[in-house]
Amino acid sequence: MNESTTVPVDPSNIDQLRAWDGDQGAYWVARAERFNEGVAGYHDQLLDAAEIDPTANVLDIGCGSGQTTRDAARRASAGSVLGVDLSARMIELARRLAEQERVGNARFLRADAQVHPFPDQHFDITISRHGVMFFGDPFAAFANIARAMRPNGRLALLSWQSLEHNEWLTAFRIALAADRELPTPPPAKPGSLTDPDQVRQLLTSAGFTDVRLHGLTEPMYFGRDADDACQFIAGQFAWMIADLDAADRARALADLRATMVEHQTERGVLYDSAAWLIEAKRR
Repeated sequence: MNESTTVPVDPSNIDQLRAWDGDQGAYWVARAERFNEGVAGYHDQLLDAAEIDPTANVLDIGCGSGQTTRDAARRASAGSVLGVDLSARMIELARRLAEQERVGNARFLRADAQVHPFPDQHFDITISRHGVMFFGDPFAAFANIARAMRPNGRLALLSWQSLEHNEWLTAFRIALAADRELPTPPPAKPGSLTDPDQVRQLLTSAGFTDVRLHGLTEPMYFGRDADDACQFIAGQFAWMIADLDAADRARALADLRATMVEHQTERGVLYDSAAWLIEAKRR
């Protein structure tokens, strides 16, 4: 049996597994560089907050195509970095890129971080760039991550702030609604990491201390011009217009392109975004 059929996954994460090993994962793999460009403004801020020293053992949760893992490994030049992700396609790409870039101390594993048997008290630092917001059981996941970290080990995470603080999500949601009344987003769940009080409670109960959240705002890049950005987002959010008839789908795409035109700059199509930089220590 290959890796994709043997990875242990908690039942609460099965839907995530199907998505990331299905069309969603394939889309991200085909456009990995574009997704990295989109959040580039946050990248170094995350790694700087992690304070990765040269001998550190680092765990990267939800590593995707492995950019954060590789760059963390460059900082941990005499240590090692393990990137984990549910997507077999993403892990495959991450390994290939690490080999091409000759980052020999970066390793990759397809795993569900909620249940994977990481070695006890092994990692000095855990990082994640928007990869820890989807656990089916966030308490179990962070308790498992805490178990794998050494006492006083550092945690540095990025998560999106709520919908109203992210212009890009709001604009795309309105455009692709095609005049449909979309349901009001439900209140933030603890695992979404959008509510600071819930984040503090979750991480403290899972074995962390000194939990701090810093609000960050950065422009997000979506394409070189309106047509390029519209094509990219129409593919990423294809599920939002899948049930529309041809006329409504055309109107939704026209509305999407119109908002892209409004956000065209000399540097490409940019939208405001807001994230939390979450820092904590292993108790």
